[in-house]
Amino acid sequence: MATNSKRRPTSPAASPGPAQAQGARPAKKAPAPRKRAPGRPNTDSPDQRARLLDAALACYARKGIGATSLRDIASEAGVTPALVHYYFGDAGKLRDSVIAERLVPAFQSVHEPLMRLEEDDLAALIAGFVNGVCHAVQAYPWWPGLWVREVLSEGGELRGLLGSQVGKGFAPVIAQRFAKAQAKGLLNPDLDPRLLTTSLIGLTMFPAAGAAIWRKLFDAEDLGMEDVRRHALALLDRGLELKA
Repeated sequence: MATNSKRRPTSPAASPGPAQAQGARPAKKAPAPRKRAPGRPNTDSPDQRARLLDAALACYARKGIGATSLRDIASEAGVTPALVHYYFGDAGKLRDSVIAERLVPAFQSVHEPLMRLEEDDLAALIAGFVNGVCHAVQAYPWWPGLWVREVLSEGGELRGLLGSQVGKGFAPVIAQRFAKAQAKGLLNPDLDPRLLTTSLIGLTMFPAAGAAIWRKLFDAEDLGMEDVRRHALALLDRGLELKA
């Protein structure tokens, strides 16, 4: 007896896609992103670099330049030593950057206004020096301590800088102006122009550098750099015998 066999319906074969129809290979996976070099930030940040310079400056003033390592600076800034190395390379390049971007601008804030004054205006020159140093100390509180440690102290890292790049274009010029004025009879003849320049530094930078000592010694916590400024100007006004 014949049997009626039923065939199961078959699904139509899937039609080939365009890529398969053309014999194209499957697309390759995108390469994994390159890993950052150790210590390298996601993006270069000017603020980050400035923060490292300030951290280095704080360490220099507290410990001295020679005793400060990249690890000390990294710890001060709260970053890894690798990040400090990424921005500056080594301790010497970091020091040079601190000098160029922090120390020199502080010095120029005093120097440049003085060089614009009339040569014979001694009163303006002296007032400009005293005012300039006192205001710079307030703007850059690290300056006096670093000056004592790295300029005045034997073996200081910045003593050569003062004698070459910075000092020669400043202190001798001021002393020469005093000498010319003295020769014209405009300045107390008993004064030595070279020591007068030193005295100006002594009346401004030394009180700033030793403030913690003399404030405690004289119970003078109420005195600040504004008082030092007024005191120096009053003392100089009466001792220099300036002639109009």
